[in-house]
Parts: sequence; C-alpha cells; structure tokens
Amino acid sequence: MSPNENVVITCALTGAGDTVGRSPHVPVTPEQIATSAVEAAEAGAAVVHIHVRDPETGAPSRDPKLYAETVARIRDTGTDVVINLTAGMGGDLVIDPQRPLEHLPGTDLVSGLERLPHVEELLPDICTLDCGSLNFGDGSNLYVSTPDMLREGAKRVQELGVRPELEIFDTGQLWFAKQLLAEGLLDNPTLFQLCMGIPWGAPADPGVLQAMVNMLPEGAQWASFALGRTQMPWVAQSILLGGNVRVGLEDNLYLSRGVKATNAQLVERAVLLTETLGAKVATPDEARERFGLRPRS
Repeated sequence: MSPNENVVITCALTGAGDTVGRSPHVPVTPEQIATSAVEAAEAGAAVVHIHVRDPETGAPSRDPKLYAETVARIRDTGTDVVINLTAGMGGDLVIDPQRPLEHLPGTDLVSGLERLPHVEELLPDICTLDCGSLNFGDGSNLYVSTPDMLREGAKRVQELGVRPELEIFDTGQLWFAKQLLAEGLLDNPTLFQLCMGIPWGAPADPGVLQAMVNMLPEGAQWASFALGRTQMPWVAQSILLGGNVRVGLEDNLYLSRGVKATNAQLVERAVLLTETLGAKVATPDEARERFGLRPRS
C-alpha cells in the first residue's frame, strides 16, 4: 500500500462534546462556526465537518435553522470548501443501569429519518452516517444506530443525491457498511471515516488502523482520525497508509502541551505534516472529483 500523494484535509470544527468551557476557541454560534470554517479553508482544509450548538448554552443541537444559517454564512463569503454536515445527532441514549428501561437526562434518541431534516433542506455535499451502535465512553451512555435505522437512512441519503461519509468506530461497523454497499444502498465511490480512540470503539493503534484499511471495499476513499494528542500522529498514519486526514477542535483542543489551538492552526499543522511527508494538499475541486461529488455551484 502506497502513501497518499494528494491528501484531502477535513476540519471538524466544533463537534457535540462538552468542550465549550474547556477552550475559548471552540465555535458556538452560527457566525462563529462559519468564520472558523472559512479560516480553516483558507489554511488548507478542502472539507469542513459541521455540527451546530445552541447559541445560548453551547449544548449540541439538531435545529435545522442553525444549520441553515451556518451554511448560508459560509456560502455568502464565496469561500470554496466542501460542506460536510453531521447526521449523527439524535442517537444518544442514557440509561439508568439499575432500571435500564428508564431514560436519563442527556437522552436524545430519534429515528434514522428524523436525523436528516437539515440534510433534506440544505443538500450538502456530504453528510455523515454513523454505521453502528456503541458504548460511548464510560457510564451508561449509548450511541444507537441499528441496522434497520441505517438501511432507512442510507436509502434516503442516496435518494437525495448526497454523499454519505461512513463513520466507522469499530470493525463490526465496517463489516455492516460493506453490507449496505452489497445491498445497493451506497453508491461508489464509497467514502469512509475511520474514527479511532473513542472509548469504547476501535483503539488508536496503528495495527488496528491497518486491519481496518485492509477491510475497506475496493475503490473506497477514506480518512482516519484519532483524539487528543494522537491527532497529529494520526495525520501521518493515515497518509502513509494511503488515506486522507481529519483534524479540528471536535477531536483535539491543543496545538501543543498547554497551548490551546484554533481550527486554522490545526489545519496549518496538518498541511505542514502532509508536505513534510512529500505529499500535496488537495483542493476542494480535487476532493469533489475523488469523492464523486457534485461540481461547485
């Protein structure tokens, strides 16, 4: 397997984690998220991955109006960047371990189709499809994405003409994503994001990444990322195995020990690593061509 010579950099701008109080650079409002997206694109990101948050509280949100405002603000600047909207919100189930049929605060669990109204409205270039259920961290928080939900969601995304980015948190999820492809619910080229180091999914281990890459279907486009201080080493891991990369404040808040990063700074560091490894940073148009996306309108 040869290193990737033309690397697509994705910047995951804000995520849904409890990070707002941990760094002043985590964008919250649509204006802040859009500004951060533009800065990331100017630094070299071909793709921006977008969650939205409640502007008043910083809590994660599924409000289509917030997505619409954020995307409109990015597009109004004329910035050339591929838009990737999360469609993973609405899968959180927090249970009482003594009374597991009782849902605790933090639960936000809806059907697969109810996770897609902002995708249906905005028709982004890419939306995510989280390819399985997972014990999400310690405690009793589960992420729920069943085979039936995934089949229904994949079919709808396919009908909309949006490219799904298949979020893979463990090897069984990759197995099922290949089943979706076999059933005709995914179009080629398939686009995979291998998500490493999220407790308790696939660990950030180079051998595990290699095994997952070996499982990918022929012709798949893929990237991977890992959390925290492993974010930048994972840029190199991905490139050397032939993949693309993802950085951003969703996954890591620091540029170096004790130094809080901005999204643009993390992209700049990824650009430096990419070029140091002898590769070129792909443009948004190159990303569109490789991922089978619509041309820029």
